[in-house]
Amino acid sequence: MEAKEQKKVVLMLENLSCPDCAMKIGAALKHSKGVFDAEVLYTTSKVRVVYDPKLTKAENFVKIIEDIGYGVKEIKHLS
Repeated sequence: MEAKEQKKVVLMLENLSCPDCAMKIGAALKHSKGVFDAEVLYTTSKVRVVYDPKLTKAENFVKIIEDIGYGVKEIKHLS
């Protein structure tokens, strides 16, 4: 079986005002095609996403976050 390629990205969030907001963002990202894991850190307004670059890209995460009412001010590709 072929190993799946994984990439990691950290998104710096805007307008994150409560832990429930963080949970909402995390749930939306985790249910997105190609996402293996999404961890939202409310205290630092960051989200780390592990994903398959053959199925999705970091720009899609920005759209998902913006569609539910939050902003992204920076994207850092880790791998």
